[in-house]
Amino acid sequence: MTPGEIALRSLIVGFIVSFAVITGFAYTTLLERKFLARLQHRVGPNRAGYIPIPTRGGPERKLLAGIMQPAADAVKLFFKEDSTPGRADRFVYNLAPMLAVMPAILILAVIPWAGEINIFGAQFSPYFAIAPGINVGVLFFLAITSIGVYGVALAGWGSNSKYAVLGGIRASAQMISYELALGFSVLPPIMLANSMDLGEIVAAQKGLWYLFVQPLAAFIFYVAALAELQRSPFDLLEAEQELSSGYNVEYGGMRFGAFFMAEYMKMISLSAIAAVLFFGGYRGPFVDEVPALGFVYIILKIILSLCLMIWIRASLPRFRYDQLMQFGWKRLLPIALANFVITGTVILLAQEGVFDQWLSTIFGFFSG
Repeated sequence: MTPGEIALRSLIVGFIVSFAVITGFAYTTLLERKFLARLQHRVGPNRAGYIPIPTRGGPERKLLAGIMQPAADAVKLFFKEDSTPGRADRFVYNLAPMLAVMPAILILAVIPWAGEINIFGAQFSPYFAIAPGINVGVLFFLAITSIGVYGVALAGWGSNSKYAVLGGIRASAQMISYELALGFSVLPPIMLANSMDLGEIVAAQKGLWYLFVQPLAAFIFYVAALAELQRSPFDLLEAEQELSSGYNVEYGGMRFGAFFMAEYMKMISLSAIAAVLFFGGYRGPFVDEVPALGFVYIILKIILSLCLMIWIRASLPRFRYDQLMQFGWKRLLPIALANFVITGTVILLAQEGVFDQWLSTIFGFFSG
């Protein structure tokens, strides 16, 4: 393929994946509201849209009640007043929502959604992705997630409000603190697969998911991802009694909606990264015979991850800020660093054949 054909294919795949994830963001909000309602013995959204099912001699049944709630929320945000504070820095104030949304979309570029597959005569190799075969995919993911800090900090600064500034400083400090543990947690999968290409990391999990090899790294990654997303129990952004809603307090309408969209799209993106690094990505039963099953498997894993995030929100109370920072710096970071060092040591010893010598010595002793 020529470079122009490669670029055109990436553009088309990127549009399809981005459209699917943006649609998924809308219905992730509905999933959260319905699932939280079930966990808390409530009804949840059930008015805006449904599929009527007539019944004989009884009331009409409503299938998928509330299915149009995301559309209703979007219409409401479009028509809400979208004012700008009089003394705000207009350029920074308008730039911040864009910087919040862009990382959530850019992460999708390196995620492998299926193995080598042929779709309508087009061959996707070595795997189906917007930009397949990137040998620094994990580094790209870490670099892009760090951009979100700028959106948070600039939103507080550009609003020219003391509550927004305090919220931006606190949220950015939280994100930076947990990015260190997040970075150390992705190193064990890189070392085990001997590659930073996310497709090769998935291929290396053909026999055994890294969740079972590195459960501690998977736990650290998930906790750090929740803190990066500012989800419960790390949702200090929403500590209304302290910050009046934090860095986005001066935003309204679709600019507020952009921050809202960024949160849920990053939930999907980080769930996809977690699935790729620790849960086998698109791998599953019969995926080698039917490559299209890869799309089904990775989507199911993303949905299960989203449900876990929602379950955590319904179950755990919010940390205090001092508890949050102590947990990140004094607990999570040292454990992540120790796990990285131990994993590297074990891999090096295995490559040098030390364990084989030990096993042969032990077997020789007992066989005697």
